[in-house]
Amino acid sequence: MEYPAKNQQNNLIIDKSVLRKYNQYLQLEKSLSSNTLEAYQNDLKHLQEFLLEKQLYYNAVTIENLQEFCGMLIDMGISSRSLARILSGLRSFYRFLLLEGIMEQDPTELLEGPQISRHIPDVLTVEEIDQMIDCVDLSKQEGQRNRAMLEVLYSCGLRVSELCQLKISNLYLKEGFIRVEGKGNKERLVPISERAIKELDYWFADRVHIPIKTGNEDYVFISFRKGTPLTRIMVFYIVKEQAERAGIHKSISPHTFRHSFATHLLEGGANLRAIQCMLGHESIATTEIYTHIDTSRIRQEILNHHPRNINKKETNRQKR
Repeated sequence: MEYPAKNQQNNLIIDKSVLRKYNQYLQLEKSLSSNTLEAYQNDLKHLQEFLLEKQLYYNAVTIENLQEFCGMLIDMGISSRSLARILSGLRSFYRFLLLEGIMEQDPTELLEGPQISRHIPDVLTVEEIDQMIDCVDLSKQEGQRNRAMLEVLYSCGLRVSELCQLKISNLYLKEGFIRVEGKGNKERLVPISERAIKELDYWFADRVHIPIKTGNEDYVFISFRKGTPLTRIMVFYIVKEQAERAGIHKSISPHTFRHSFATHLLEGGANLRAIQCMLGHESIATTEIYTHIDTSRIRQEILNHHPRNINKKETNRQKR
């Protein structure tokens, strides 16, 4: 087998026609979102750079080559979580090659991924969420939009991408639910609170005065300046700004509202299966992180109220 010179283009390592078919497979058969599709394409770029360096074709790769590839990524400072995601993309690619009959064996089959410690995210209390929403400056033209946006983000447990793509035609406010398009274009019905409905009604009264760009009329949350749907970055900045205004010093992002929503449901007695449906998790294992959050809170409550600890605190006060 002849190998390409290092100065040749990357597409000689992985055929353009193969890449085109793989992208079609991800879009049509796997129904991946544009963000996930882009991530998988970037994973292959890492692989292509390695293949060029080692003068290997994609269909001649062995598990030993891939183990060396993982070592290279670790040396570059790639985190365990990022490495696991890259390996997930590679497994998808080589499974596709196996399905297409391009390869007879999957070199990723026995490839072990890194151990990832489960991170328990920061969670806001109901009072902190109320503080953030209540301190929105309604004297600003975007005030009511931001207030409604934060309330819907929390009340419905939406991903930020789902919030940005939310459409008026998918709101069934009289019936008390909304239709959400989640990952992989999968739709789910989510109940919406009366408070969120009220905030949306106020927002729609302001929204009629915005010059909306053609083709964007159906989106719920619109930029006043551009007349287009709010971007994820813009929502991130709004959440950060409101956290600062409310004097909350936790690590907060739009996803914090989703975590808080799920945690509060669990604390209120909802079962994991119901929370899984509300959040649109494909696997119950993803939802189970909230049992860890709940357990850690229970542990802290026990420590705070345990009679031995209370006696210890009283002794320390007396010593002072």
